[in-house]
Amino acid sequence: MTQTPRRTLDQVLSQVDGPDPRLNEIVSALVTHLHAFVEEVRPTEEEWLAGLDFLVETGKLCTPVRNEYILLSDMLGLTTAVDDVNHVGPDNMTPSSVEGPFHSPAPERDLGAWISAGPERERAVPTVVHGRVLDCDGTPLPGARVDLWQADDAGLYDTQDDAQDDGNLRGLFTAGADGRYWFRTIRPSSYPVPTDGTAGRLLRAIGRHPMRPAHLHYRVTAAGYRPLTTHVFLAGDPYLGSDAAYAVKDELVRRPLERTGGWEMDGPYEEIEFDLKLVPLDWKDGQ
Repeated sequence: MTQTPRRTLDQVLSQVDGPDPRLNEIVSALVTHLHAFVEEVRPTEEEWLAGLDFLVETGKLCTPVRNEYILLSDMLGLTTAVDDVNHVGPDNMTPSSVEGPFHSPAPERDLGAWISAGPERERAVPTVVHGRVLDCDGTPLPGARVDLWQADDAGLYDTQDDAQDDGNLRGLFTAGADGRYWFRTIRPSSYPVPTDGTAGRLLRAIGRHPMRPAHLHYRVTAAGYRPLTTHVFLAGDPYLGSDAAYAVKDELVRRPLERTGGWEMDGPYEEIEFDLKLVPLDWKDGQ
């Protein structure tokens, strides 16, 4: 019998029969789509080996502070696609967004603390960020945990920059009795994702820029509620419409307001207000 792509696929699928039904479903679907890709694109053997070498090189770039596979997933829009199918909820919830490759444990800080203590604090625009952690009905969630991280005004995270101490521009806060949180920082900058690895090489090959619009990252948790990982993006950034990670959602964009006085600030600063609405763990679609 002549071997055909369909026969090969059927042979592979017939041997996917492990004890975990969900794993069988995932592997079968993945194999089916990969075989369909081969039939559609008809890669040469040289092209297929180049693809495998690309994956091997990607793995070699991964370290405890850099995950090139996460970056590659972000740049292909796959992280956002997975996020979209996993975080449906009420219309008034705060949308989730990608975590990105730069999260690391943050130092615990008091409400109102500065999270910026490096040289960027002398040169960048001081900024107050505040808001409330609420449920979708607007009820405050006291004691919610708010984990923040951001790049500096040069677009670098502490894990990328020897001039920053570990934990700079990061903070772990506990919301007050009214669900409120606030902290002081500097205005973040748009920045390029790392382009010295395989993800950057792919972006150049397909003619895409590597820029992410200015943003702050959030990871918020509260007992009885679905954990939320999201961003707040700065209005007016030129890359809002072409984020390299496809993570921008209109509900997450805020315009910083110029202020003088208040919030224990000396001199002019910018203010960003960002409330976060969490979804109950027992929420079901349509309820």
